[in-house]
Amino acid sequence: MSDIAYVNGAYLPLAEARVSILDRGFLFADGVYEVAAVVGGRLIDNDAHLSRLENSLRELRIDNAPPIQTIANVEAELVARNGLSEGLVYLQITRGASNDRDFGFPSGTTPTIVAFAKKKNIVASPAAETGVKVLTVPDLRWARRNIKTVALLAQVLAKQAALDAGCQEAWMVDRDGLVTEGSSSTAFIVTKADALVTRPNSPAILPGCTRKAVQSLAAREGLTIEERGFSVAEAYEAKEAFLTSASNLVLPVVSIDERPIGSGAPGERARLLRSLYIEWATKPVATR
Repeated sequence: MSDIAYVNGAYLPLAEARVSILDRGFLFADGVYEVAAVVGGRLIDNDAHLSRLENSLRELRIDNAPPIQTIANVEAELVARNGLSEGLVYLQITRGASNDRDFGFPSGTTPTIVAFAKKKNIVASPAAETGVKVLTVPDLRWARRNIKTVALLAQVLAKQAALDAGCQEAWMVDRDGLVTEGSSSTAFIVTKADALVTRPNSPAILPGCTRKAVQSLAAREGLTIEERGFSVAEAYEAKEAFLTSASNLVLPVVSIDERPIGSGAPGERARLLRSLYIEWATKPVATR
């Protein structure tokens, strides 16, 4: 079966999916996106992603997109048409195409909506057993990082710097020396007093959906959570570190800038929270 994508109301083979070169997403990065995980043939924690999508659309004033339930139906249909048991669904909405390349919002455009599915081994990921390595890099992004826009060049450069250094993720650092977040994930450390530390939501970071669920599960377990900034130096000395994202769920971090974190092996808290998240996410919604 061919990979099936969605473009502006039509389901078609991925190789045939096309958008205009005048689309403002291509010309100006004038658009937003979301990525939702699929486990057991079902979108997990998707309400949080759709809520964040609504906020991103509102912040960019893309106010004529289809209703969120229509978008949810498109995602579910892609899962079904692609026979996707485990993986990801990517959805992107731009302001649409205009004949004039003007910076101001054009009038009368129709948003461009594209989506596709991708198979990925999420639950039994080898990285969950080995842990991942992190490289710290300067945070070069714009000031409204809480909007999930398609303007991802700074994150692309950060991720490539990590890969070039033999790492799997980059943690971006602001001018005050505090970690903001990963290039495609939320950053956590565990202090020697067993407190989970992550930066509070603000325009400085993207409000992670998996982050929110993991924090809720940690609170349910009686774990201490501190929402505050932490420095690279504090991260070096942490008992554990881990990251969260829709595409990786919870992954332990075993080194930062080639310095082992804790024992240099996946930590107890990261393993626990990954297990709890998978258990929670795969339960029927009515029993959560």
